[in-house]
Formats: sequence, structure tokens, C-alpha cells
Amino acid sequence: MPNSIIKSTGCCIPSVAVPNTHFLNSEFYGPDGVRLEKPNPEIIEKLYNITGIRERRYVGNQLTTTDIAYEAAVQALEDIDRESLDYIIVAQNFGDVRFGNLRTDMVPTIASRVKHRLGIKNPYTVAYDIPFGCPGWLQGMIMADYYIRSGDIQRVLVIGAEILSRVSDPHDVDCMIFADGAGATVLEASDEKGGILSHITRTDTIDKVWMLRLEKSYHPDRKGDELFIKMDGHDIYKYALKTVPLVVKQALDKAGMVLGDVNKVLMHQANAKMDDAILKRLYQLCGVESIPEGVMPMIIDWAGNSSVATIPTLLDLLIKEKLAGHRLVSGDVAVFASVGAGMNINAMVYRMP
Repeated sequence: MPNSIIKSTGCCIPSVAVPNTHFLNSEFYGPDGVRLEKPNPEIIEKLYNITGIRERRYVGNQLTTTDIAYEAAVQALEDIDRESLDYIIVAQNFGDVRFGNLRTDMVPTIASRVKHRLGIKNPYTVAYDIPFGCPGWLQGMIMADYYIRSGDIQRVLVIGAEILSRVSDPHDVDCMIFADGAGATVLEASDEKGGILSHITRTDTIDKVWMLRLEKSYHPDRKGDELFIKMDGHDIYKYALKTVPLVVKQALDKAGMVLGDVNKVLMHQANAKMDDAILKRLYQLCGVESIPEGVMPMIIDWAGNSSVATIPTLLDLLIKEKLAGHRLVSGDVAVFASVGAGMNINAMVYRMP
């Protein structure tokens, strides 16, 4: 049975940096349609203290999800024959949403559009999208691992791309969390030791399916019937804190490893305070008293929450040693984990070859 090895990575970090001061003149409303009484500087400071976000990245008005997915893919395929790809899997949740038009454009799929842009002629390079919430890129990696281990294919391009700045309600405080970006990874069959060791995925729908959803703007007088991303942040926090550590431990147990074997934890960059709490709960659950310094690299403070793009972007920067004080070398073990709409949670254990 071949091992699934990460051969290369790439990312697209939008050039427009949007600081928290951008929202000083925003009009924020609550779910009840009543304008928030607190002054904006206080609202912004509170959100910063919770999320750790001081700025986020937005794409230029001319770009779409396809554009940034393609840019990340080009980087990941720099030294790889594009025609050799067996699959292109794109994790995304809103398709191409163009500036000034909130209508979702998902036909053909973003994956097919990227394949077209890449000029791939091979008809057996199968291209499709997966809408799986924020854990979408990681789920794409998990699906690619299944394909590779079946022995039928050799190489998969997995992309996570999202432009959340166009689907976030400008009158909802949570709009300050969301960002844009894309990350790509080439996963291929190899006889090398290491690669993907295990993974676990779960979906909780009975009482949690609507914690992340689409709804109308909180502004009561906003014209039109556009739908924006909405979330029950406090409930998601409690759910993630309780469940993500369990799934990570399950993945470690499945791989026959313990938390002490792990060099890096690559967590979905959703909320710095939440990620710190999840990490602390994970170490408690595994009976490890102290958390190693630098075990969980973070980029949310300047990149924001770009959904499916957060982990592959983080991975690309880490592998290319562009994160000060962080690196992954041969033999190191990394744990990947994400939580998001569905509600979905997944985790993966990977050893650097």
C-alpha cells in the first residue's frame, strides 16, 4: 500500500491588508435589527481581544475564488507535470462571488475552472468541488489519501480557496473575522516512509446543523434578498472546545502515537482565543502537563479567518520556512485539525518524509 506524501505546496495571500481601523465608521446591528449602542472602538477592541485579529486580507475587486485558487495551484505545480494529475479537488463554499454581485456562481465547478486555466488536456484528470465548511481542504486531503491508498491513482491537487469578504454582512460584528485566501497541496503516492498516518472525521447535525448558516443582513432597512454568512459564535466555541480535542486524540490513537510525539499542531485559524483553549484542552485530555512553546503556529493576527484556506496557507509558509521560529523537518509529526459548518470536525496525523 503506497503512502500519501505532500510533494509540494502553494498559497495566495491577498495583497490588500485591512486593519481593524477600517471598521471605525461601520454601522453594527444585532440579530434583532437594533443598532449596537457601544461605540465602534470598544466593539473592535473586544473582538480583537477574543480573536487576536488585528488585520485581515481581502482580494482586489477584479479577482474571484477561481483566480486565487489558480494562483495557489500554479505555485504548487511549479515542478510537477500538470497532465499527471489524477484529481483536482477544490474545497470552497460559495463559488465565484463577483464584486458588487452577491449571486453565487458554481457551475461549472471551481475545480473545472482551475483545470481549464491550468491548460490540462488529460480528460482523466477528474475535477470537482467539496463544500464542507472550514474543514473542506483537510477533508479533500483525507479523500485524496483514500484514493491513493486504493492503488488506482498517483497524484492529487487539493486546493482550499474562499473569498469571505463578499459574503459577510457589513452590519454584523462577525464580518471583522472573515478574510480571503487560497492554499494548495499536491499529494502523491510514494514508497517513502511517513506521509499521512491517520485521520478522523465527524459530522454533528442533530442539534448543531444551523450554528453556521446563511441569513439576511442584520440591518433592518437593507434592500434586497442577499444572504450572508452567520454564526452562533458562543455555541461554536463550546462545541469546538468539547469535540476537537477528542477527534485529535482519536486520530493520534489510530496512528499509534501520543501527543508527545507531535512537533506541530496546525489548527484552523478561526479564533486565537478558541484555538488556544482547544490546544490546552487537548493537552489536558492526553495527560500532558506542559504545552511546548511554539507547538501551534498562528497567522490569524494578520491573515484573518479565510476558512478552507487557513491551514494550507499556514502549511505552505511553514514548509517554506517563512514563519519566524517555526519549521518542519524530516521525521517531524504534525497534527492537522479543523472545525466548521456542518457541523464538521476532522483531524489528520502526518509525518514528514
